[in-house]
Amino acid sequence: MRRTILVILAALVAVIALGSAVVATSGDTSTVTRPRLERSLTTNFANQYADQARIQGRRITPASLHAKAMCDKAGAENNDVGPGGDWNCLMSWTDPEVPMPPEGYGKFELNVHSNDCYTVGSPSKLTGFLTMTDAEGREVTNPVFEFDGCFDPNGDNTPTGVVFPSLLAVASTTITPDAHGNAGVQLTCGSGAKGCAGTIAVTAGDTKLGTMPFHLAEESTQTLQLPAPVPDGAAEVTFTVQMSTGVGPPKPVTLPVQGS
Repeated sequence: MRRTILVILAALVAVIALGSAVVATSGDTSTVTRPRLERSLTTNFANQYADQARIQGRRITPASLHAKAMCDKAGAENNDVGPGGDWNCLMSWTDPEVPMPPEGYGKFELNVHSNDCYTVGSPSKLTGFLTMTDAEGREVTNPVFEFDGCFDPNGDNTPTGVVFPSLLAVASTTITPDAHGNAGVQLTCGSGAKGCAGTIAVTAGDTKLGTMPFHLAEESTQTLQLPAPVPDGAAEVTFTVQMSTGVGPPKPVTLPVQGS
């Protein structure tokens, strides 16, 4: 009986190992790749955007947008290959009436399927909401808010070479010192290339608390301790970010001190 159980267990282990190998192999050889997705997304988006402009009574051609995309699947630690709902794409385009934000791009969320088709959720602050007003004042569906597309599984798979910098943001909304005045601030680094690095000068009113360096990987979060205690009675703390890698807040970020 014992030998039978051992044989069954060995067979199960072999099946699990084989299944894992098949999953890994199928993921690595998937037709869903970053270059194919980047090329398809920019073409698809440009067509949808030009259609939106036509509905608004504006004259924009897909070619005039010069759309460029950088796509990433599940963060920097993973290969950019395979289907899933964890694809993010950063994209820039040229529209005189819709300037890009300081980082120079918008973030699109994609659910990519194994049949080489995908669904795109667009950044509403740049492309609008579910409905929009057409040139005649009617409420209509916005074609750019969410759209579908497919790509050729045998299409060009060479890298596009498009990269965008990661965006650093101060995620904390308040500063909460402990009994000794010590406090921390939370930072986030978004999708992009090479993460976020630099220094932050910290002041509380007219008091300089010092400078703290930071280095975050893309799509990560970190809490940094302030370089000195927050003085008693301080109402707010200001963070002035100097970036060496990535893009940061264009203006100093001021946060209220909790309980002051």
